[in-house]
Amino acid sequence: MRARRNRKSSSGAPDLSRRDLLKGLGLAAAGAAVPPGCATPPTARAAPALRRVGPGPTSVAFTLNGKRTRVEVEPRLTLLDVLRERLDHTGAKEVCDRGACGACTVLLDGRPVNACMVLALDCEGRDLLTIEGIGTPESPDRAQRAFCETDALQCGFCTPGMVTSIYALLRRHPDPTLAQVREACAGNLCRCGTYPKVFEAALRAARERKG
Repeated sequence: MRARRNRKSSSGAPDLSRRDLLKGLGLAAAGAAVPPGCATPPTARAAPALRRVGPGPTSVAFTLNGKRTRVEVEPRLTLLDVLRERLDHTGAKEVCDRGACGACTVLLDGRPVNACMVLALDCEGRDLLTIEGIGTPESPDRAQRAFCETDALQCGFCTPGMVTSIYALLRRHPDPTLAQVREACAGNLCRCGTYPKVFEAALRAARERKG
């Protein structure tokens, strides 16, 4: 049988035959078929496995407005679903359900988040504050009182989210500038257009806190 010689192209590089090409493709396919575990370094294989949850209800515990709370939830439920439907905390409103309007704003570990975009299971061991925990009709927070005094609400549907965002701002910056107030409210939509009054309320609450 006559030995096959490697041919070269006009550029001097080896000219691969159809058989060489198919052989290379076969080796590549065999490498891709190696089970993932066989190619995983020992250090990666030693990593702890994630805990499986669902599809049935799973227990989740967190602190809600200063009170330790435990509830059974389906893994698919958002924090907003659980607050409104399981825990009867209806201050956070469901409007867009896609994180665009801010009506469902709550504080998670002190930071404003859209409750419709957070899974309830992700709140395990964390601290939650809703509008119900900021103040009451008998003892309102300065931000809540300032909203009433400056007429910073009309239909009131967006107000809980607005107040929560302003409350978080005043905790971070007790004496904010107008620009900081605007930035803090950037994720909260008001279809009634009461933004000037909202800004006025925030600055008034800041002055009261400072005084």
